[in-house]
Amino acid sequence: MADLSTFPITARWPAKHPDRLQLYSFPTPNGVKVSIMLEETGLPYEAHTVNIGANESWTPEFLSLNPNGKIPAILDPDGPGGKPLGLFESGAILLYLAEKTGKLLPADPGRRWETIQWVFFQMAGVGPMFGQLGFFHKFAGREYEDKRPLERYRAESQRLLGVLEARLKGRDWIMGEEYTVADIALLGWVRNLIGFYGAGDLVKYGELEHVPKWLERGLARPAVQRGLEIPPRP
Repeated sequence: MADLSTFPITARWPAKHPDRLQLYSFPTPNGVKVSIMLEETGLPYEAHTVNIGANESWTPEFLSLNPNGKIPAILDPDGPGGKPLGLFESGAILLYLAEKTGKLLPADPGRRWETIQWVFFQMAGVGPMFGQLGFFHKFAGREYEDKRPLERYRAESQRLLGVLEARLKGRDWIMGEEYTVADIALLGWVRNLIGFYGAGDLVKYGELEHVPKWLERGLARPAVQRGLEIPPRP
């Protein structure tokens, strides 16, 4: 069994079960991607709450695993070749866990890459744009007199929802009948946009037909319900 004590992050967040994958996260749209993935795959893991509200992701211990200071991050004692592996960036972690478990990523090469492109769609578009809209609509940005940034991110978020709406026409999931990492990547962000950010009316979410049904199906999954609450908030 790997000696995880050699990793500085375990000094602040000790591993009670060092034989299990260690998750360092917080229940944000990016954080819950990994907890949902872990719940869906059934891979044994141990979750540690990194309180981003208290800037714990900027501590030396966390930065030793992710120098970018963002959650989530993982430490897998049984990485490639049986050696420990530390990994950050939620999209990379999703793909790593899919390959490690052989789940939630199509085996067919063509469908595999088609799925991966939708994960990158979330990483490059949905996450950054929805996040900026949240800042300018709900948080400090709403006090700015210049409303052009808000309008820019509103329009782009609405456009991205339109792309997702078109993709889901005639499909239960992003990849049709098969639920994959692409759905896991997107569910938390759409949920957050209309829930925590309260931007549903702003992006005309009520005019969509397929995205709301897809979100409802996703949120009804037991593993998703569990993953949305992991790790617990302090």
